[in-house]
Amino acid sequence: MEPFAKTLEAHGIDLNRGETSTLQVNMGLLCNQVCRHCHLSAGPQRSEIMDRETALQVAEYARRGRFSVVDITGGAPELNPNLRSLISAVAPHAQVTLRANLTALAEDQTGLLTFLADHRVRITCSFPALTASQLDSQRGPGVFEKSLSTLRSLNEKGYGGQSLGLDLVVNPAGAFLPSPQAETEKRFRDALGKTHGIAFNNLFCFANVPWGRFRDFLTRSGNLAPYMERLKRAFNPCAVSGVMCRTLVSVSWDGFLYDCDFNLAAGLPWGGRKTHVSTMEAPPAPGSRIATSDLCFTCTAGAGFT
Repeated sequence: MEPFAKTLEAHGIDLNRGETSTLQVNMGLLCNQVCRHCHLSAGPQRSEIMDRETALQVAEYARRGRFSVVDITGGAPELNPNLRSLISAVAPHAQVTLRANLTALAEDQTGLLTFLADHRVRITCSFPALTASQLDSQRGPGVFEKSLSTLRSLNEKGYGGQSLGLDLVVNPAGAFLPSPQAETEKRFRDALGKTHGIAFNNLFCFANVPWGRFRDFLTRSGNLAPYMERLKRAFNPCAVSGVMCRTLVSVSWDGFLYDCDFNLAAGLPWGGRKTHVSTMEAPPAPGSRIATSDLCFTCTAGAGFT
């Protein structure tokens, strides 16, 4: 298969940074689920977690760099005891987005939902299927019902309306590409609204990144090569300008910078060397090169991955 860099070259495309406005923060690989599609292989046994000192250094960088968005992810960031401190520190200066784990929110007994609403945190959460059998097969037994319960609780707090944003993410369960986004959003909006009385703002369809636990699944099932070929055939040169790495920089649980969360998983550091967030005075400069690999075919397939 032709490497991603050669594909860009064949189309006369340079993948460089624009203005970096989003700081993505991976708070660790600890998670209460063991999802088959996870590119980070997150789970209950993972010990990598952002400590308080690093969280404060990240908050300082967010202020120094004047990022307009701080995008918090994991693992399950809800399981990190430093999550509230980070949000409290950055919320006055930036829009905070939490890539939430609906079951971790369901199990929380500390008033986290109220805290998130009070700080006007936008919530993005994975809800990949409309039936318990499909969703539970991907994420574990009981996840469907727990997720529905959390979505109802979020609606009760005002999420999914005009004031507090609630977005859903749908990704395939197997070695294939997602369905068209507009069609899928209509189907989910109709089903969740009519059957369960649940409202949300936007739905995004993303392909799975062939790394971590999902790559292991592809390898075991004999689908790795066909899946990579499928991604490559779906390459859309028009999607390159909108990929998230052009406007985002990602910081790992231990404070080092990457062009995106997928490069973090693959161990490809920003700028080709490990750079700690505490040493950065500003966002990466516009025009600087972005580290690429064949994982990047995921973000440029079809409508892209933003």
